[in-house]
Amino acid sequence: MIPEQLEAIRRRLKSGIDDPDLDMWRVLEADPKQVLISRLLDADERRRWMDELGVDLFILSLTTPGAQMFDAEEGTALAALANDRLAETIASDPKRYAGLASLAPQDPARAVREMERAISQLGFCGVIINSHTHGEYLDETKYWPILEAAEALDAPIYIHPRAPSQAMAGPFRVYNMDNALWGYQADTGLHAMRMISSGLFDRFPRLKIVLGHLGEGIPFWLWRIDYMHRQNPGRPKLAKMPSQYFLDNFTVTTSGMNWMPALDFCLSVLGPDRIMFAIDYPYQRPAIAVRFLDEAPLSDDVKRKIFQDNAERIFKLGGAAS
Repeated sequence: MIPEQLEAIRRRLKSGIDDPDLDMWRVLEADPKQVLISRLLDADERRRWMDELGVDLFILSLTTPGAQMFDAEEGTALAALANDRLAETIASDPKRYAGLASLAPQDPARAVREMERAISQLGFCGVIINSHTHGEYLDETKYWPILEAAEALDAPIYIHPRAPSQAMAGPFRVYNMDNALWGYQADTGLHAMRMISSGLFDRFPRLKIVLGHLGEGIPFWLWRIDYMHRQNPGRPKLAKMPSQYFLDNFTVTTSGMNWMPALDFCLSVLGPDRIMFAIDYPYQRPAIAVRFLDEAPLSDDVKRKIFQDNAERIFKLGGAAS
């Protein structure tokens, strides 16, 4: 997080606007010590536990909802500033840090230019988009220039969760379920399914998408998704079954899912080449995530793929080929 993002969020909190994304920030602001906020702002603390736990490299990104909760002007400016600050952080320790570019899809043309700058000039290894943008998703054709640019640059898009849109959030907010308990994965899983169902991967077959939390529930549903896809001819015609797009175009991370039954299932469905280690710091405890995979009953070869090789290949880290 950069201070300007925090101040922009605080201004929205003070305005009294009803925004589901602000529910999480009200909780963080209510903490007298503001522990999570201080960790989001402090790269030095991150380096300390990286050393303690043996984490060699961390891919950094602006925390959710990034620049996407603002209007096009403010969001575009904030994304560019965040990318400049992130480039400075990476330059301070380039062997330990890499970065995902922030974008403001609110203005697709400027988002494309910022992506090109961040990847080609700042040397970032991919892009982060925090699910919906004012209730709209990347399957809508107005956002396809962003997908076209990402494919041309061979830049993976990490679709990170945010709270469901205002139109969707009501039932989730009743028991404060609109954040990581249930709303995040529901919205991000919906986003990925809209992309698959729209047929956009037939147009952009080399597009790379990354989902956290072991795929936001989608791997568990792939058989049923295929089955139900066959039953409804009213959907867009696809060249492949939905599950095949997930296998061909998606990679998942272990972030926040330190549970062996879930990892076992994803290994059986996706295979070890489609899973990457992640922590979700500071929202998850690094030591738990590292210990989970260290102690997982997996072969050294599979662990190496999840811990290192897949990320090097997908994000082209350390000179690894795509």
